[in-house]
Amino acid sequence: MRGSVTEPSPTPGGRHMRKAAAAAVASATLVLPLLGAAPPPGETTASAALLQRAFVSAAADYHVPQSVLLAVSYLQSRWDTHGGAPSVTGGYGPMHLTDARTALATATEHFADGTEDARGDSARPALRPRVTVPTDSALPARLKTLVRAAGLTGIPAARLRTDPASNVAGGAALLASAQRDLHQPLSADPADWYGAIARFSGADDAATAAAYANDVFDVLRTGEQRVTDAGQDVALAARPGLRADTAQLKPTGLRTVRTDGTECPSTVSCEWIPAPYAQFGDDDYGNHDLGDRPAAQSIKYIVIHDTEGAWDGTINLVQDPTYVSWNYTIRSTDGLIAQHVKAKDVAWHAGNWYINAKSIGIEHEGFLAAPDAWYTEALYRSSARLVKYLTAEYGIPLDRQHILGHDNVPGPTTSTIPGMHTDPGPYWDWRHYFELLDHPFKRTAGKKGGLVTILPDYAANQPAYTGCVTGGQPCAAHGSSEVRLYSDHDENSALIKDIGFGGTPTTDVNDLSSRVSTGQQYAVADTWGDWTAIWYLGQKAWFRNPAKAPTAVPATGLVVTPKAGLTSIPVYGRAYPEAAAYPSGVPAQAVSPLPYTIPAGQEYVIGDVLRGEYYYAVTFDTDTHRVVVGKDLYYEIQYGHRVEFVRAADVSVAPASRWARR
Repeated sequence: MRGSVTEPSPTPGGRHMRKAAAAAVASATLVLPLLGAAPPPGETTASAALLQRAFVSAAADYHVPQSVLLAVSYLQSRWDTHGGAPSVTGGYGPMHLTDARTALATATEHFADGTEDARGDSARPALRPRVTVPTDSALPARLKTLVRAAGLTGIPAARLRTDPASNVAGGAALLASAQRDLHQPLSADPADWYGAIARFSGADDAATAAAYANDVFDVLRTGEQRVTDAGQDVALAARPGLRADTAQLKPTGLRTVRTDGTECPSTVSCEWIPAPYAQFGDDDYGNHDLGDRPAAQSIKYIVIHDTEGAWDGTINLVQDPTYVSWNYTIRSTDGLIAQHVKAKDVAWHAGNWYINAKSIGIEHEGFLAAPDAWYTEALYRSSARLVKYLTAEYGIPLDRQHILGHDNVPGPTTSTIPGMHTDPGPYWDWRHYFELLDHPFKRTAGKKGGLVTILPDYAANQPAYTGCVTGGQPCAAHGSSEVRLYSDHDENSALIKDIGFGGTPTTDVNDLSSRVSTGQQYAVADTWGDWTAIWYLGQKAWFRNPAKAPTAVPATGLVVTPKAGLTSIPVYGRAYPEAAAYPSGVPAQAVSPLPYTIPAGQEYVIGDVLRGEYYYAVTFDTDTHRVVVGKDLYYEIQYGHRVEFVRAADVSVAPASRWARR
């Protein structure tokens, strides 16, 4: 309970259920041949231009500039078709036409086997919602644009969902309709379409619509070119001098959002929807702690989450004082950001009080175990802009040791390890995300650099997972940020075991035992042909890394190894001060080692060096709150899939090249 003098941990039967209301994405109801599908062997490359021609045709038919159509589609889907599967908000095809009534099943309740602790959360639940189908009247307009496109074009809804060319035509019809509604001409000049683009976003407020339209015009100015997930080569020429008629926004009549001093960059739309700081029950309170960051304690981490529920339900949850909290939520359809907790305060989101006290948590509308419920480009871009702003504001390095997934947060104690969350999971595109952060992962050393940065090609990298829908059953094949680890240089060898979890490792989508993720760095332990071994969870772990299709690139940096004479050293899930650092009235927290160790001769990459720190905040009255800083130093390291901590007194530090095994 929150009033305890030591850090609480999850207990069965508690009332705080993380992400308790969720929406599950259903598969498309009809599968038709995809016009944009990759051509079979031997077919001419002309078929790889079918989607580009669809944009040309739709632009001519509906009198929308082709460049506008391409730029809007890029911001929606990056021109991908996702095999006709819907996004997290029920959006289909390259234009992300939404049909939530067909695609989105809304869960009435969704509970985990574990429970919330006072300042974090427990095991991520598998998606097992009780499904109901929403009525059209219950859905906002932004979640049913495909139905309107069907009415404008006469194309059946099923075809709009599954045929990319029809989907593009539907998007063109919606843009033309919005232009006419604003009493604007169907001009050939992209500069004249700002208002229609803003309306196309589906946003119900002017700031979000403007941010969306500004993003589209950024795409128009810079241009884009890529091969889509269906093998389509699509290009948009750059128009660097293009200016938009932003005055067109005013006639849209969209509402003004409540900002109330939100902490966001000017390039996004940000609304203040506060999480409550309220006392209730017997000496209980919620759903965050007031603080004085960064003056009293530094902010070291950004934690990336997914909501496991739809926007409206998630926003309702964070406003419940008996629930947990996070700092921001980002909407999928248009990238709207809602801020709930100020950066100075401590939200309860990570399941590890040390990480909570030193981090900012960002929820993204989405589902871990639904690979085809894709995140929109608008969401990725909005999130990246927010993270760039926060990292600059608080001096947080832009790397995977500080920009953590919830799945990278360590269990604070041995008993909590099995209950730690696994979102945003293997389908979050870390490579693209860091490109949007203007900090792309790349090779930083020669072959003997001693470290590797995990860097698979997201679309081509498709490890097999199970348990997305039914336990033990295969998930749909999909691009992934993660690479699987084996006990030998053989895919038939055993998977790497995590002793913190216990049991036999599996390919379940929530089993992190034997997986590394894009951007994470590890010390090289060995090589064998197309295989590379790294030090991982105290073991030598192998992964396929062929030269012609690498899943990792050489890197350099600092590593730790046990000091000479030590056979192994302990690993910790939090960096707490030594007992002597605690003042009177603040109970000393145990410096509890986890079941993990680092044996002599193994090396692990350093993410940061920091002093032991503990934020004492167990009462509603902030007068008793204290920040305790010790003298002991810790190193944050990439130990397994999650980061961990080791005491500086236990290790030696050296450049990675010293430990190279190549």
